[in-house]
Amino acid sequence: MVTSQSGAVPALFTAAVERGTFTLRRARKGDLPRILALLADDQLGATRESADNLVPYERAFGAIDADPAHLLVVGELDGDVVATFQLSYIPGLSRKGSWRAQIEAVRVSEVLRGQGVGALMIQWAIDQARERGCSLVQLTTDKSRVSAHRFYERLGFVASHEGMKLTL
Repeated sequence: MVTSQSGAVPALFTAAVERGTFTLRRARKGDLPRILALLADDQLGATRESADNLVPYERAFGAIDADPAHLLVVGELDGDVVATFQLSYIPGLSRKGSWRAQIEAVRVSEVLRGQGVGALMIQWAIDQARERGCSLVQLTTDKSRVSAHRFYERLGFVASHEGMKLTL
């Protein structure tokens, strides 16, 4: 992880928003409790996430942070973590051997939803994918998250595939 001389993680992106200054930066291990709170702050996450045992989350964080094909990002509003997502780069043979970017686990604090913060995050991720030479940005969103579907469609995403998952 690259840090500035002060030990702070440098900003990846900064923008003025209605409530202050919004900054995207690489997540730090110390952000895990706040990231987990964001992941658990909806009807689906509330049943899947638990901060009772941080060990599996710390293990996953270590794997993500060590792999240059993955980036765990947090969004801060004036220094407070209020958003998160993961950006992964995936090589593939289809589409003439092109790379794709996968956006996962997008969460914005409830008090900031509808204020453009999510759009700033996704646009930044799309720009990063372009810079890395990706030909496609993909994401999945649960079928029950109808407002999320509308949000992604407004940003230009198309529900072109039926996603499937197998819980192990």
